[in-house]
Amino acid sequence: MATNYSDLQLDALREVANIGSGNAATALSNLLGRPIGVSVPDAKALPLADAVDELGDPESFVTGVVIAVGGDLDALVLLVFTPAEAVALCRLLGVEAGSDWGLSALGEVGNILGCSYITALGALTGMSIAPSPPETVSDMLGAIVSTALVAGLDSSDIALILDSKLKVGGTESAFGFLFIPAVNGVTELLGRLGVG
Repeated sequence: MATNYSDLQLDALREVANIGSGNAATALSNLLGRPIGVSVPDAKALPLADAVDELGDPESFVTGVVIAVGGDLDALVLLVFTPAEAVALCRLLGVEAGSDWGLSALGEVGNILGCSYITALGALTGMSIAPSPPETVSDMLGAIVSTALVAGLDSSDIALILDSKLKVGGTESAFGFLFIPAVNGVTELLGRLGVG
């Protein structure tokens, strides 16, 4: 089910994501010592249940990186890597997927990506937004989202989902990016971006 956001509003959210992607690509390039591309071809604002469905089957096994956000806006950031994407990304990082090193590496990549988006959002809206250290967990998608919400937010009605792709050399890895603000958070963000 789609929400009633205009193309202009969704374009503004997509632009924030694109700026965050550029920052993330630079940070990851510095970490890996080679060129990295991060792109966000699409951004959607959906009811939370629909946004989770958009990421994949709630019963599918994934690795999630959860970052709590505080300050002027309470929110959660969730990055989701399917097993195949986790293997591809860990291979690029020179670690074994599923190992402690693999989980740590995915957590660090998720932290860089998530914090890059959060920083871009804060810079463009003038809001003071501070991320907490990431938590990395492998579980069913629905369980990760439920646990994260119970631990982090009172409730939320709308989530932003960003289709994202990470490219290193000729290898591409997709990941799901979900931004879940507290109630009325999307409205607040759009107002701060001048498209409320």
